Amino acid sequence: MIKSMTGFGKSVTALNNKKITVEIRSLNSKQLDLSLKLPGKYRTLEYEIRTIASKEIVRGKAEIAISVETTAVESTTSINKELFTAYYRQIVEAQEAVGITTCPNLTEVIMRMPDVVSQEAATISEEEHSAIINGVHSALEEFNSFRQQEGAALIADLLSRVDLIEGYKNAVVPFEESRIETIRTRINENLAKLNVEPDTNRLEQEIIYYLEKLDITEEKVRLKNHCDYFRNTAGEEEQVGRKLGFIAQEMGREINTMGSKANNADIQILVVKMKDELEKIKEQVLNIL
Repeated sequence: MIKSMTGFGKSVTALNNKKITVEIRSLNSKQLDLSLKLPGKYRTLEYEIRTIASKEIVRGKAEIAISVETTAVESTTSINKELFTAYYRQIVEAQEAVGITTCPNLTEVIMRMPDVVSQEAATISEEEHSAIINGVHSALEEFNSFRQQEGAALIADLLSRVDLIEGYKNAVVPFEESRIETIRTRINENLAKLNVEPDTNRLEQEIIYYLEKLDITEEKVRLKNHCDYFRNTAGEEEQVGRKLGFIAQEMGREINTMGSKANNADIQILVVKMKDELEKIKEQVLNIL
């Protein structure tokens, strides 16, 4: 299934007194450019999340944002009460020894003493760990569904433009035939103005040689083959963005050559229309995974 590189997915998981939200969004990019935003408590899960996401996203400029809302007060700070009491007694004894009777900021002073206040390392429970990873998987599932829908719309548009290019190519045929007669007539008229009698056989050979240089049959055949290859690739393979881009480049070569050999205003108009559709194809192909 063809996927777009533009996508969005979201999951919300309720866990005890917490709500875990995972959002994934991406845009087109030549390589995988993945950024991850999550609370500091969950930094230990970054490698695992990146590994899971990289396999699914494959390519594109993507961002994963994980947020946690909690209704309960959580604190990783603890006070060593025994040490606090010991400091208090020592300070009071020292005050009495020197005759100090009051100390309005005594509690604040003690709280600043070494090891009275300590920061406990944040731990992630197994349940919380599973909830976050499952949330990432759910968001990725919605993300991929979004990209498949976008990819289907992109491919439908691309194939319609390929059909237009092939239609313009076929429309060249009648102008191509009339062009030959026009060139013959113009050459004969110019010779008539010179008042000379040319060698008929040699003249015919030169005209044929000249017309062969302007012949675009090979270009039309190759362009048709490229159009067919584009359709087959779009319908049978995955992760074909780069490949479709290469095919579009080859289509452009044939169209440009047709334009350089046209020597006819009507053919040139059709070539311009083909180039216009091809440019739109190249722009859209950049969004295909």
